[in-house]
Amino acid sequence: MSTEIAELVGRAGPYLTAAVAAYGTGALTPVERAAVETTADIGRRMLTAAWHHRDERGRADLVAAVADAAAEPDDEDASAALRQQVKRALREDEELRRELTALLPRQENRGVTVTASGPRSIAAGGNIGVAITGDGHTAPER
Repeated sequence: MSTEIAELVGRAGPYLTAAVAAYGTGALTPVERAAVETTADIGRRMLTAAWHHRDERGRADLVAAVADAAAEPDDEDASAALRQQVKRALREDEELRRELTALLPRQENRGVTVTASGPRSIAAGGNIGVAITGDGHTAPER
């Protein structure tokens, strides 16, 4: 189960960071407008869900972690402390795990397989820009 939680927190990390960067400490405050499915809004919804699933002390710890991460958005330690608070909440609450998993976009392709076949072939899993194959050149005859 700890592997599952670590993977979930790893996937959620960018959303949490984006929420804190966009909303600061307001990431834990309900928003009046309809939430747009942006990275920051998904992260805000995750933080709000985590807050609702915590007891009074857990809420205070989460609020402190959000405040630290908002005050220093480039501080990796503050971001890690925030992720640790979310991880603690996930360990203690299976319902929260399901809720946060449902908020994350689906991972359709967990891995990409690319095969190169033929002389001077290039294999790439996405747009790599310019690829020079050396076409027009041949190996010296032996």
